[in-house]
Amino acid sequence: MPAPAIVRRAGGLAAFAAALAGIHLGRRRMLRWGATWEEVEAHYADEALIPGAPRASVMATTFAAPPAAVWPWLVQMGCDRAGFYSWNRLDNGGNPSADRIHPEWQDLQQGGRILAVPDGSVWFDAAVLEPERTLILRSSLALPTPVHFDPAGRPPRAFNDSTWGFFLRPTDEGGTRLVVTGVGRGEPAHVLTVLNRIFWEPAHWVMQTRQFAELHRRIDRPAQPAAAAAPAPA
Repeated sequence: MPAPAIVRRAGGLAAFAAALAGIHLGRRRMLRWGATWEEVEAHYADEALIPGAPRASVMATTFAAPPAAVWPWLVQMGCDRAGFYSWNRLDNGGNPSADRIHPEWQDLQQGGRILAVPDGSVWFDAAVLEPERTLILRSSLALPTPVHFDPAGRPPRAFNDSTWGFFLRPTDEGGTRLVVTGVGRGEPAHVLTVLNRIFWEPAHWVMQTRQFAELHRRIDRPAQPAAAAAPAPA
């Protein structure tokens, strides 16, 4: 092979290898957005729900407010409740997410259900709920038409069983470290792996980073001053 052709081929292979490395590094950064290495390597309670399931992304952020101030925003999530504080056209039927705490939506209990879509055909089960510490939502769906199945029984031939977990820990400065992660498994595994890489991982990153930003906008905003009392009549 002539020397110029060898150089061109070597250059092409180097560019291809660099592109693959960039994709790999970009994916790693996306899957670990905001999380420390210790948080990525930690064990979480959802592992007991779906034993052996691989962990998906581990994303994290820190709020200046304590867990008691963050928790009410999380426990009222749902299409039938406060929304999900993300891109509303994509995950809340175009309805705006709540901009305040609603006392009537603070009653979620372990084993309860919140809607994932406005028509109620898909939902999350509150699989684990420890106030101000842990909220793990679980979705167990037969595929390709999403129909819920009981994960305690035999799974259907094609399915996806996954968690969406919120783990709150107080910081030394009086704030809250929020780690959002999940595990999942399903069949056919090779098809789901491809779909995850191409669609679900980027989509989750887009939605989760938006949720973090919207929660910061709500939780970190200054408290509104109380209205001044009217002067007493002379």
